[in-house]
Amino acid sequence: MKINKFVFKRHEIKYRLTPEQYAIVLREIDKYLYVDEYGETTIQSLYYDTDTWLLIRNSIEKPAYKEKIRARSYGLATPETKVFLELKKKLNKIVYKRRIKIKEKELAPLIRMGVGGDKGQIEREIVYFCRFYKNLKPAMLLLYDRTAHIDKNSDLRVTFDRNIRYRTERLSLCSGLDGKLILPEGEVMMEIKTAGAYPMWLVKLLNDNGIYKTSFSKYGTAYKMEILGISENDNHKNTATEVKAV
Repeated sequence: MKINKFVFKRHEIKYRLTPEQYAIVLREIDKYLYVDEYGETTIQSLYYDTDTWLLIRNSIEKPAYKEKIRARSYGLATPETKVFLELKKKLNKIVYKRRIKIKEKELAPLIRMGVGGDKGQIEREIVYFCRFYKNLKPAMLLLYDRTAHIDKNSDLRVTFDRNIRYRTERLSLCSGLDGKLILPEGEVMMEIKTAGAYPMWLVKLLNDNGIYKTSFSKYGTAYKMEILGISENDNHKNTATEVKAV
């Protein structure tokens, strides 16, 4: 699978869909968007953190600026599989992602010892990040089944994540695709990703079906469930405001 974009800057707005809303949205967007060439893919995201969960604790406090580091594979990896190591930063609601592609077996030396940094600017940034926070280690594995829909005439991308699950053991991209479910069965997280405005058909679709943006972090939700004992239903609050074109 070739997914070769290494720098991103865009808005990423999330929506939590009931099974009924999901069916309506899928039916409507098929008129405007196309499923990308990869179809449904199981994505693994391995998040690194400190012993005190510093990165995710800072993130869930919702500061103006926050950052995370994760390794990502599309499907089950082997030690020889090329995977992405990604810095994800958010500033004033804009998401910035910078990533490199390395073999899975090269992840641990880079994260633990800062080995690397000679292959370009992005790798040097990642090495600096690892050295700055020190003692980063695998903390949480997030998995989900994703389908992405794209607009061939713009940067609009709509993704649907089903069966969102996590593990706090066997923290490797090579160790299986199982995990504990985060959302009730049938619920789906939709993300709308674009650097520009929503098209009017999409604004109307969301408003007509009572679909409102929500604050949702897969890693943050799993942390609250596993470490703090807070269920997602207790934590979930929708932002009940209509979507408007900008």
